[in-house]
Amino acid sequence: QVQLVESGGGLVQPGRSLRLSCAASGRTFSNYAMGWFRQAPGKEREFVAAINWSGGNTYYADFVKGRFAISRDNARNTVYLQMNSLKPEDTAVYYCAAGRFTMTQWNRYNYWGQGTQVTVSS
Repeated sequence: QVQLVESGGGLVQPGRSLRLSCAASGRTFSNYAMGWFRQAPGKEREFVAAINWSGGNTYYADFVKGRFAISRDNARNTVYLQMNSLKPEDTAVYYCAAGRFTMTQWNRYNYWGQGTQVTVSS
């Protein structure tokens, strides 16, 4: 079993940066692929980024356009999402997820955090 806790969200101005963290419990963290998803008000949950168990392979949604970077530190049981050049349309609740495979579909992940709010205000 895996428990996930996101942190690092907040209110930022357009063009600024945030780094989200997702801390996982247990010694099995390195066995899981990790993903970041977001859900804006009135919209469906959408894929943002994913990383495989070793950190050697990463995947990004097209709308990220090189602004975001996902990474993981297995020694600290933590996955990160570095978000640069934030835009108002990035405003959403951001969730981290753990799964057996590195997928871009939210329903393929097994474990979810409670989310952290990111608000980009113009």
